[in-house]
Amino acid sequence: MSTIDLESRYTSGVYPKRDVAIVRGQGARVWDEAGREYIDCVGGHGVAIVGHCNPTVVAAIQRQAEMLITCPEVFYSDVRARLLDRLFSIAPAGLERAYLCNSGTEAVEAALKLARLSTGRTGVVAMMRGFHGRTMGALSATWEPRYREPFLPLVPGFSHVPYGNLEALSEAVNDDTAAVVLEVVQGEGGVHVGDGAYLQGAQALCAERGALLIVDEVQTGFGRTGKLFACQHHDLRPDILCLAKGMAGGVPIGAALFGARVANVSSGVHGSTFGGNPLACAAAIATIDYIIEQDLPAQAAAKGARLLERLKGIQARIVREVRGLGLMIGIDLRLRAVPYLKALMDEGVLALPAGSTVLRLLPPLVITDEDLDTVFSTIEKVLTA
Repeated sequence: MSTIDLESRYTSGVYPKRDVAIVRGQGARVWDEAGREYIDCVGGHGVAIVGHCNPTVVAAIQRQAEMLITCPEVFYSDVRARLLDRLFSIAPAGLERAYLCNSGTEAVEAALKLARLSTGRTGVVAMMRGFHGRTMGALSATWEPRYREPFLPLVPGFSHVPYGNLEALSEAVNDDTAAVVLEVVQGEGGVHVGDGAYLQGAQALCAERGALLIVDEVQTGFGRTGKLFACQHHDLRPDILCLAKGMAGGVPIGAALFGARVANVSSGVHGSTFGGNPLACAAAIATIDYIIEQDLPAQAAAKGARLLERLKGIQARIVREVRGLGLMIGIDLRLRAVPYLKALMDEGVLALPAGSTVLRLLPPLVITDEDLDTVFSTIEKVLTA
């Protein structure tokens, strides 16, 4: 029985699976069970920032697996302490403490609870087109109706306003608003890059009205957009910063970092069995060190700018717009994206959707210029066919 047949027999059915079984990866390339090679611009939904099976990360995992794999946060851990110290050495100014978890949606859940706990308020204002996860709190902040409607009623107190409209945000934030939650670049919502004046205005509005600013950098963190954190493009200082995806080079991890405006945090208000486990922490330290040593944010900025410029030059009627920042790029089409994703896969390039009409590229930041040239020429071929 093939891998596809065996997995199909038991899998939940919640994922729109593609007809390929990936068995190996190295750098920005992956191979299927038939031995076919692909350039991977999915990157585990942006997780494989330092490349698949990065040797530095693999070695750190192997060393830690021989020492200690699990240690809950009721005990102190040497490797967890080192990760926290490393993380705050690169974090935006004003962030002082961290809650460690296993995923982006868990980081958002923690942020929402901390905001309500700290302010004594219940309201949360989120953005249209925003995506923050699929658990009930994070889903309440997510805008896409097809994700939300099957599970109504969701957590009360959430509202959504147009992204980039400061006047609408001002009208929505009131004395019951615990937090405003937003992405600097909306990923799942179509790769929409936030305007600096708007983001600064949102920050000032939160400070003025006593709400916390939660910045979701689950997808944009750790160099993806050309800086270590996307909020640094606009000198934002979030009260809570949500991180995950690329943080540990492929090992599941998440974090909610928070600063002095988050109060009333005491034992028992939240928790996670696996959060901050030594294996994930060791992988995260190795990943962060590699990102810094190789200056991957600068690589993402240069490679992304070049690819973005070339993609904008494609002469194809079906292309509505090309958007992006660093190596986070969206190609907005006038038609549904899925057939073009399949055509790209047939040509040896894996890409993602972002909504129904956007082709999204999230390659490892270590991708070579030669591979990016191939990605460009393949996309041009498929879109102009």
